[in-house]
Amino acid sequence: MSGHGFHVHGPHDHELEHARTGGHGGHHEEDAASRKMTNQIAMFTAIIATVGALFGYMGGATQANAGLFKNNAALKKTEASNQWNYFQAKSTKQSLAEMSRDLAVNAEEKSKYQNKVDRYEKEKGDIKAVADKLEAEAKAWDQRSDEQIHQHHRWAQATTALQVSIALAAIALLTRKKWLEYAMFVAGGAGLAVGVAAALHI
Repeated sequence: MSGHGFHVHGPHDHELEHARTGGHGGHHEEDAASRKMTNQIAMFTAIIATVGALFGYMGGATQANAGLFKNNAALKKTEASNQWNYFQAKSTKQSLAEMSRDLAVNAEEKSKYQNKVDRYEKEKGDIKAVADKLEAEAKAWDQRSDEQIHQHHRWAQATTALQVSIALAAIALLTRKKWLEYAMFVAGGAGLAVGVAAALHI
């Protein structure tokens, strides 16, 4: 600010100003190393933050897909259950027709009930085929949901590792500890590796 009021510096403003002006006499080499470290960390943080945002979006998308696929599986299971109830109703009618056939006193009556038995048997076969198909579809949707949940966990792990890396970057910038910078790179690399695994459905 100008002469009226005051200016609050961020935690790294002083270091950047110090690096730009050359600092105190006799520290040019140290300032150059410090400036290089600051630039590396700033660039790395910007890249990791961008990648982390993408990973976070993918994590949210896979979680939404998992819920949608699980819902589809539940709908298919309900449809399959309805078909099995229909199958059971046909079985009951078939049993009654068989009993009526066995109790019939003349050939015409027996033939009439036998035709019903045959019809119910065919209808049961068609209903069973539909029910089996619906159960297979429900199982497939469940499997897809499980795969999406697994992938969501991978994206979440990758995002967490990148967040840890960014936190280490901030601490490294404030403390000037080289080992923290190395730890930052390791955490960032781990996050990227897990993100690649998530993208490859591993």
